[in-house]
Amino acid sequence: MKASLRFLTWLLWTVVTSIVALLILVLVAKLFYALFPWVTIGYVLSWVNRNIGYPDAYYITGVPILLLFALYFYRRSIRRHEEKYLALLIEEVHRIEEGTTHKIPIENVGKLGQLATDINRMVDRLRTSMEEERRAEQTKNELITNVSHDLRTPLTSITGYLGLIEQDRYKDEVELRYYVGMAYEESLRLKQLLQDLFEFTRLQNKEMKLYKSRINLVEMLHQITAHFGWQLQESDMECRLCFAEQQLYVIADGDKLRRVYENLIVNAIRYGSDGKYIDIRGRVEGDQVITEVINYGEPIPESDLPHLFDRFYRVEKSRATNTGGSGIGLAIAKHIVDLHQGEIFADSDEDRTAFTVKLSRKSKP
Repeated sequence: MKASLRFLTWLLWTVVTSIVALLILVLVAKLFYALFPWVTIGYVLSWVNRNIGYPDAYYITGVPILLLFALYFYRRSIRRHEEKYLALLIEEVHRIEEGTTHKIPIENVGKLGQLATDINRMVDRLRTSMEEERRAEQTKNELITNVSHDLRTPLTSITGYLGLIEQDRYKDEVELRYYVGMAYEESLRLKQLLQDLFEFTRLQNKEMKLYKSRINLVEMLHQITAHFGWQLQESDMECRLCFAEQQLYVIADGDKLRRVYENLIVNAIRYGSDGKYIDIRGRVEGDQVITEVINYGEPIPESDLPHLFDRFYRVEKSRATNTGGSGIGLAIAKHIVDLHQGEIFADSDEDRTAFTVKLSRKSKP
């Protein structure tokens, strides 16, 4: 729209000034005749007709004048447009300096248009940086809140039991040992929480390196479940392993991958004890090895499924002291799987809750 208006303005000025120039030319001719009366119009017309010809004379006189003014007003229009656009750029830069991050309209004005494109690219980076800073600040606040909440619970229990012991508020040695045992269990829980926080921080800062090798997941999962024998017995649960093949090889870091399945099994024991069983299954699909850790406890609400792997996120029903974990075990598992360029997700219904891990059978750069 603006370009069409500029074209019409340029055309109008060109036609008007050309007509005015021709009129001035006629007036100059009349003035010349008044100063030199011996040069008659008939003589001049006869000379033009004899040497140039009337149609050619009009072209020779009118076309240069038209082109001259067309060029002048074209350059004048471009110059005025550049000045206006430059003023707009200066105004928009001042707004950006004040904190506004909306984009500058791009127009085809030579290098100024390229400058506007570069400024918009800078504004996009600035907006992204501001959003990341805002998210980082929000994440930091959430981290402080969640860590304070999770540290306060075991510390309160430890200080409470030790306070009872310090004040000799126990009946006999049996009750004393009970208080000491409870304080010890809470200290172990506190230690595990701090270890989880340290490991999660290393993962977030990408300080953890992978040392990959060829691993048989069937053998690894048999070893891991054997180590959970006591916990399974205490929870009155049974772990059943079912694999399509006896050798499911992946290229991965064994120590890190072990932590993934340990976290998933701990989660299954903690929240699936009502179902009595934990099923671990594995199979091959194309270039991927797919494993599932399934429990048959209470289902996870659909609204909570997308957030299970967020740090410190716990389904509300599981926030009780006797079942709630640190809230970052699944987040650690997801980060480790992501480092292996794999995939981890969960699905849940009334019958079962399954955590699925997909890993590549081949090494990825």
